[in-house]
Amino acid sequence: MKSAKTEERTGLPRRCAPRNDGSGWARFMRRGGADQRGAHAILRAMSHTVTLRSLPDRLRQVALFEVGGLVLFTPPFVWASGVPARDSLALLAVLALMAAVWNGVFNTAFDWVEGRLTGRSADRRPWPLRLVHALGFEGGLLVMTLPVIVWWTGMGWVESLVADIGLALAYTLYALLFNLAYDRAFPIRKP
Repeated sequence: MKSAKTEERTGLPRRCAPRNDGSGWARFMRRGGADQRGAHAILRAMSHTVTLRSLPDRLRQVALFEVGGLVLFTPPFVWASGVPARDSLALLAVLALMAAVWNGVFNTAFDWVEGRLTGRSADRRPWPLRLVHALGFEGGLLVMTLPVIVWWTGMGWVESLVADIGLALAYTLYALLFNLAYDRAFPIRKP
């Protein structure tokens, strides 16, 4: 009968139930233990309802970001890389298409995780997290675009890496400022 009462009180089989011997371990387990408290904290944090941008809003964000990036960064890339303007524009357009897909996936995932963990929408993101967001976006994009730059331009891996890092640094600053301005100009509307 004691076994049934233990299971009823703790939800654990008797062999796993806390010992009632006054030890620190028994008190710790009666209060829920570290794992149980940690799991509850995570579940509470993940229970926030997240408001994300609508698909048309996200498409507008991606389109404005990529067109602005092409306009801003094609001339300096032509000058710094020595690649002809037409080839540079075509390469940067392909990279912009890759970035557009990555932008939609990364931003939606980042916004969702941030919203679930903090209950905050992306337009209320603090500066340190904006920096993490921009660096994460550009770091992931760098890994995907480096082989394309090597193949397209005929530059070596090191030269391409320098060019890609230069683009990533410029785009990181641009992404930080663009997303801040976009979030202010087009705040997320609650349903």
